[in-house]
Amino acid sequence: MTDGPAPTSSRSLLEDLRHPRPCVSFEFFPPKDDAGEEVLWRTIADLEPLQPTFVSVTYGAGGTSQERTVRVTSRIAEQSRICAIGHLTLVGQSRAEIEQVLKQYASAGIHHVLALRGDPKGGPREPWEPHPGGMDHAIELVELARELGDFSIGVAAFPEGHPDAGGRDPDADVLVAKHRAGAEFAITQFFFRVQDYVDLVERTRARGSDLPIVPGIMPILNFGQVARMAELSGAEIPREVLDVIEPVADDKDAVRTRGIELATQLCRDLLAAGAPGLHFITLNRSKATREIFQTLRSEGLV
Repeated sequence: MTDGPAPTSSRSLLEDLRHPRPCVSFEFFPPKDDAGEEVLWRTIADLEPLQPTFVSVTYGAGGTSQERTVRVTSRIAEQSRICAIGHLTLVGQSRAEIEQVLKQYASAGIHHVLALRGDPKGGPREPWEPHPGGMDHAIELVELARELGDFSIGVAAFPEGHPDAGGRDPDADVLVAKHRAGAEFAITQFFFRVQDYVDLVERTRARGSDLPIVPGIMPILNFGQVARMAELSGAEIPREVLDVIEPVADDKDAVRTRGIELATQLCRDLLAAGAPGLHFITLNRSKATREIFQTLRSEGLV
């Protein structure tokens, strides 16, 4: 990406996302144990030469693994040249506890955070219950991060609408409200239909918001795993995707090959539609992401 944006350390992330050259970023899951953490560090080492605009490490389900997430994100910021974005959720935390996490990020030199409500502890389909001393909506977290420090704040976006929003239009209203509260960019939940992304951007722009919205990409490498994640999150695997994957569902290698092909084409279509970048949900493995990236780079797209 030598012709792309300068490293984020020397310019703001918002400038990078508005640069004509698309950004590329990677998302990691928090490792469950020390062995998993070593796998993650190898993945980060493999991906660092691709010069990502930023990387992020999520919380575990229901807000778990927060301590490890903060520690790993801080280590990325301190020991690599990669810009690290700190995840924040409201799940199971008081306002004071969230303030402490923000202070930890700031002390580690992390100046970008992703402010999320997060999924309920019982899973995405369970009713939302705020912590007694906490907050109820992501917009409150945006406001808190803006109040406490000089953070560049990102938020979640949902091409198919958040399950709790009551429809795609109300969901767009929420996204625009988060922008007006201080969010500078958004990253979407993974999805498989480019039109869903295009429609989300159009709904946002129709409401007067120019918020950069980065599409989240998760290639189908393990059909059962992705199908479970999609069901839990409310994302739809459309028929045109199932028609490609289902005939080879019992052949792991064929699923992987077709999943990478589908994800690569989705990336091409999104960039053609004007997406400011691509955010790869890596599942803590680098090979598929590198393959997609290298194909797009060979075509002059990233």
